[in-house]
Amino acid sequence: MFSGIVEETARVVAIERELDNLHFTLSCSFVSELKIDQSVSHNGVCLTVVRLSEGTYTVTAMRETLERSNLGLLKVGDEVNVERSMMMNGRLDGHIVQGHVDTTARCISVEDQKGSYVFRFRYDASPEMARRGYVTVDKGSVTVNGVSLTVCRPTDDEFEVCIIPYTYENTNFHDIRVGSLVNLEFDIIGKYLSKMMAYVG
Repeated sequence: MFSGIVEETARVVAIERELDNLHFTLSCSFVSELKIDQSVSHNGVCLTVVRLSEGTYTVTAMRETLERSNLGLLKVGDEVNVERSMMMNGRLDGHIVQGHVDTTARCISVEDQKGSYVFRFRYDASPEMARRGYVTVDKGSVTVNGVSLTVCRPTDDEFEVCIIPYTYENTNFHDIRVGSLVNLEFDIIGKYLSKMMAYVG
């Protein structure tokens, strides 16, 4: 479980393919605090630490993860938003984030508002996705590349998020351009409500 409050960006230092899996080796400031089997969010995807070495750690993404996320597009040198799992004795500063990416979205505009930024994203929408809770609502929560954000001006298949300078500088939002693919996790509460409504009819 995560909160969507990114701790920092990790840098990809190596990528290794093994059958349909990709092993990502990354470096960040808290490598010395990690343990094998620990869960870490990478651009919103919960991955397990499988190997530790001096200054780096390795995680593995399988086919399902690569098909649903943007991790398969990563290259050596790229920055990845990382967050360790939430401690239950702390404050929930973002919202409930599972680290289970639902789909990807494409950035269709970036507006510089003299210090802050407005990003607009479009994703593939359908009645089936909506029935599963894969929707955004105005002032609701959405996770974009692991960052907990508030939805603005949503339509059936688009929404905007407003990014303050701190978030822009300390996450990989500063690398997102028009055409960039990002990971989305929709609000888990909305998913459960949609499922219950489907049973009620």
